[in-house]
Amino acid sequence: MDPMKYLREDVVSVSPDTSGVDVAKIMEQKNVGSVVVVDGDGRPTGIITDRDMIVRVVARDKRPEEMKARDIMTRNPTAFTEGMQVTDAMERMMKEGIRRMPIVDRNGRLTGIVIPDDIIRLLGDEISYITRNIEKQSLPGSPFYPYPIV
Repeated sequence: MDPMKYLREDVVSVSPDTSGVDVAKIMEQKNVGSVVVVDGDGRPTGIITDRDMIVRVVARDKRPEEMKARDIMTRNPTAFTEGMQVTDAMERMMKEGIRRMPIVDRNGRLTGIVIPDDIIRLLGDEISYITRNIEKQSLPGSPFYPYPIV
């Protein structure tokens, strides 16, 4: 099973010069809780979450139309490299207390994003696969045998 197929390729990105108001509008229009800030080469330089907008703009009584993405973003986001094991990504997310990780290719360019929902879906599918395999291999009369004994 390819874990990369569970990760989101429809990541929303903005440039560091995007205004705070435009970042908020993009997040609303795209119905996302984060945007990745990328440089001119498509490499992630930061990430802005809906929480960042509240804590760094609203709570500090800043004017979002006067701010740029670079002023709001969390710099140098932890990235998930294509080919990395999902368990490694989960461990890094837990260790660093993050919920979103940009996915980058070998050249460091943004290709997607991983969020906990994606990992939960992957794990659910894995558990379902294991369950079906157990049922298939179980003997009649065992608790895992899927058919009634007649």
